Amino acid sequence: MKNILFFGNSLTAGYGLNPSESFPALIQKKIDSLGLNYKAINAGLSGETSAGGKNRIDWLLRQPVDVFVLELGANDGLRGIPPTETKKNLEAIIDKVKAKYPEAKLVMAGMEVPPNMGGKYASEFRVIFRQLANENNMALVPFLLEGVGGVRSLNLPDGVHPTAEGQKILANNVWKVLKEVL
Repeated sequence: MKNILFFGNSLTAGYGLNPSESFPALIQKKIDSLGLNYKAINAGLSGETSAGGKNRIDWLLRQPVDVFVLELGANDGLRGIPPTETKKNLEAIIDKVKAKYPEAKLVMAGMEVPPNMGGKYASEFRVIFRQLANENNMALVPFLLEGVGGVRSLNLPDGVHPTAEGQKILANNVWKVLKEVL
């Protein structure tokens, strides 16, 4: 059995939902239905920033990792952390994974910030995910929340976290890229 480590924040954790409704759990169902020999590990932690992830990753790398899906940065963006700092932290996480598991396949989940963060900030933020994916030979999910972000009916009342229906769309967004990696 090979491990897929989904390393992220509340979007990965499935905040406000039953754990079985999170997109990693939905991807596990897809994997099982196809008879693939992979186990999805949901290492989503609500509120996690890229800096927090950099401090937490070593503990998670104590288990074998065959596929690493990185979904961090949204909380950095919502807090207005400089994109250069977010990029540096994400690079440190990627470097740790590559050092410990050089054969692991890597997937980056891209993120965007709401327009109210300002156009300059939003464009600087958006490009870091594609840059990191290109620089590290990672498969890229261009925007994790594609089709969900800003759609009131697909988000909890907080307007930020996807509903169970929204998580299904996230699972499809990730699966489009992940199936090619597997």
